[in-house]
Amino acid sequence: MWKSGLKLLVVEDNMLNQKLIHLHLKKHGFIIDFAENGKIALDKLEKNGYDLILMDLMMPVMDGLEACVRIREREKGTDEHINIIGLTANTLDADRQKCLSHGMDEYMMKPFDVDEFHAILKKLKIL
Repeated sequence: MWKSGLKLLVVEDNMLNQKLIHLHLKKHGFIIDFAENGKIALDKLEKNGYDLILMDLMMPVMDGLEACVRIREREKGTDEHINIIGLTANTLDADRQKCLSHGMDEYMMKPFDVDEFHAILKKLKIL
């Protein structure tokens, strides 16, 4: 069962991937906002609260790994922790470890799979 009303920031530079994610998750009650790169994501985090971030790894301006590190730096000394799920087209096992070592909570591969996303949310106890 999906939890309706979760605020999700999707950090993805590819418009097709944005539309695909929006199509899959909007019908499950997510409130979805988009950022085209890590810098825009950081700016949006300053102004808005989110329950979860879905973060592409490879983007121009600021990639997802650097953005995640900066988010975790902001959280230091606070009780805040936003769950961040890395999203990548690479299928290398090392990518998952890279995501986790940069502060992401989990990782999934593209193309976006709603069932895998649901399983990750359950694993992270978001649902």
